[in-house]
Amino acid sequence: MKRFTQLFQAIDSTTSTNEKVRALQRYFQAEAPANAVWALYLLLGKTRKRLITSRILREVFLQVSDIPEWLFADCYAHVGDTAEVVALLLADGLTTTTTAADIPLHQWMEEIIPQVKTVASEEALKELVISWWFALSPIEVFVLNKVLTGAFRVGVSSKLVIKGLAAASGISEPVLAHRLMGEFAPTVEFYLQLVQVENVARSPSQPYPFFLASQLEEDRFATEDLANWQAEWKWDGIRAQIIRRSGQFFIWSRGEDLITEQFPELEPVLMQLPDGLVFDGEILCWQDERPMNFNALQKRLGRKKLTPKILQENPAHFIAYDLLEHQGEDIREKPLRDRRQLLIETLQNVDPAMITLSKIVSFDSLPELRSRREQSRQLGAEGLVIKALDSPYLVGRKRGYWWKYKVDPMTLDAVLIYAQAGSGKRANLFTDYTFALWHGDELVPFTKAYSGLDNQEIDELDKWIRKHTIERFGPVRSVEPLHVFEIGFEGISKSNRHKSGISVRFPRILRWRKDKPTKEADTIESANQLLESTKI
Repeated sequence: MKRFTQLFQAIDSTTSTNEKVRALQRYFQAEAPANAVWALYLLLGKTRKRLITSRILREVFLQVSDIPEWLFADCYAHVGDTAEVVALLLADGLTTTTTAADIPLHQWMEEIIPQVKTVASEEALKELVISWWFALSPIEVFVLNKVLTGAFRVGVSSKLVIKGLAAASGISEPVLAHRLMGEFAPTVEFYLQLVQVENVARSPSQPYPFFLASQLEEDRFATEDLANWQAEWKWDGIRAQIIRRSGQFFIWSRGEDLITEQFPELEPVLMQLPDGLVFDGEILCWQDERPMNFNALQKRLGRKKLTPKILQENPAHFIAYDLLEHQGEDIREKPLRDRRQLLIETLQNVDPAMITLSKIVSFDSLPELRSRREQSRQLGAEGLVIKALDSPYLVGRKRGYWWKYKVDPMTLDAVLIYAQAGSGKRANLFTDYTFALWHGDELVPFTKAYSGLDNQEIDELDKWIRKHTIERFGPVRSVEPLHVFEIGFEGISKSNRHKSGISVRFPRILRWRKDKPTKEADTIESANQLLESTKI
């Protein structure tokens, strides 16, 4: 536990990418496999299950501390995280009598922490947690609490974790990224296979890491020989890999969630294909040869049971972008033009109602490409993806090969009416905002937005909110409706769950309209007009 906590501190205490990678390298080089695999599991965010609620943590702390509940609540308002508040207050309020930090991480994860599932009562659970706290330092308490609440996060991406492990093991980053795709059991056997040089037999369900496009730089692209590039529509669905191996099929999302059961109607089509195929593409709800709104897709996601009505009203469709495996062979190193030819041949006899090949969008010049992009919304697409014909299928976001060329966001000018403090490092600042549109003389809540302002603007707005609060509703403040913001979003649709009658996709603040009086903000009517103009 101690060495893992030291690693956590090393990562958390620096903003330098290189320093984080070096800390990870040192840890994986020195740590025993039994502990290293659990560290890897935690750092990659593989554990999300909550064992103890934040409420119980708070009650446990108040039980062993002289600190009154109102003071704890005030501390929480400034910090924004119960696990951290407890750790900080323990540093001043309690003295540890023993130490359990030298107990290996794997023992904590496999033997000690699972004890919370076996206790007979909440009181026994509290006593167990107290015994752990008194045996650990405050920073160790913090790490433990985050694991217990299923909220363990550290300031390092999976890409950096893989980079650090690659530096420690000598295995290339792409190979490690592939071996770590999907779910895995944090065992010594898995870790030893992970870091061995020899080829490791993969599970039939194992996907490949996704290749991602970068934002197009028009000036840079203007000098390219356009004959070496192809364009495809960028659809607004779920990026997915479909795997056909060992007489089975699997569907993985880009977020590494196994979503096979969410799309059962694809099974009969896929099972007609031969083994040894992996497709990269997009899953959408599709009707009358056009994509449906993303809301239709959302109705299928996260459900344990899909009713016949849901399946009928929200029919699934897979658009194939690429072929990553053919006849059991990894073909990612082949150029795109060759992979696409194999993809065409593979799908030539497949039911087009369920699976179709991504269409090539022709263009001869950059102005023509811009013109094609402007057609996107009428087709229900987000824009274009431009790919080099000689490009391999790489891992992550590698610039220069694939470019995304999205349409400009839709916008509405809305009025700030509510604000709420953020969490983590922004727990003492109002950074969560609710915006409204006019409906006659009434301001109707329209959407929330959490990003788009720089630090200076956030500080300025935070001070203004504190001075112009009208009412408080728990953590939420109602503010004077005096400021207009331009809100950008990728999609708009009707919604019975929202008072405004509409919902938007990926809302964010584009700019603070200090030049615009509140009365000139947009209306529900203008939002509905925008909705009508984008109907597909």
